[in-house]
Amino acid sequence: MKQAAEYQAAESVGAAFSDEGMLRARAATRRAIHDIAAMVRPGMLEEEAVVQAQQILLAQGHARSWHPTRVRFGRNTMKAMKLASTPGVVLQENDIFFIDIAPRVDLWEGDGGASFTVGSDKRRERCARDAQIVFHEVRKVWREHQLSGQGLYRYAAQRAHELGWELNMDLPGHRISDFPHAAIHTGSLAEFEVAPQAMRWILEIHLRDPAGEFGAFFEDMLLDDAHYVA
Repeated sequence: MKQAAEYQAAESVGAAFSDEGMLRARAATRRAIHDIAAMVRPGMLEEEAVVQAQQILLAQGHARSWHPTRVRFGRNTMKAMKLASTPGVVLQENDIFFIDIAPRVDLWEGDGGASFTVGSDKRRERCARDAQIVFHEVRKVWREHQLSGQGLYRYAAQRAHELGWELNMDLPGHRISDFPHAAIHTGSLAEFEVAPQAMRWILEIHLRDPAGEFGAFFEDMLLDDAHYVA
């Protein structure tokens, strides 16, 4: 096992870090996700939605993002972020999509994602809902039992399976900080061997349909309950 100093280094921050700044970036990110979702309609091309998402971020004062802006439709929701979308996918009448954005808000990194559905496909609706449910269940065991990052993702995989989904471990959570966190630490949350601190990590949950038709994604900063509306 690594020495305590190595874990401390993995959770260190830059000179500009502040809880207030990180929470401001988070609030701006969640607001932008809501606004982007509101403009998505069946019949849109995924590429069109990405362009409109970028325009919304720009209009809200977020000219810089530290990773690409993603809106993924239908079968592209199965893919991990590092894989390019299949081009030309159109959102259908009964479908699922997710948003993944990372605006830089002044000196701080925002990062967030959420899934949404159109129409009335119950299985897609449940997958989108379950991604958020598993996220909060993982947060709960982190808060109550101080599991390591490894333990959190083992629990997430178990819960995903119990709910009838597969957890995509190619989205294993990551650091967040004042920009750039990659200069501090590039390892994943799923590999972290001790209990992670709040305000330092993004918890990512990507559920996939075992039949390979669609997936759902939810991510947010690892925080205690005071930062979530009941």
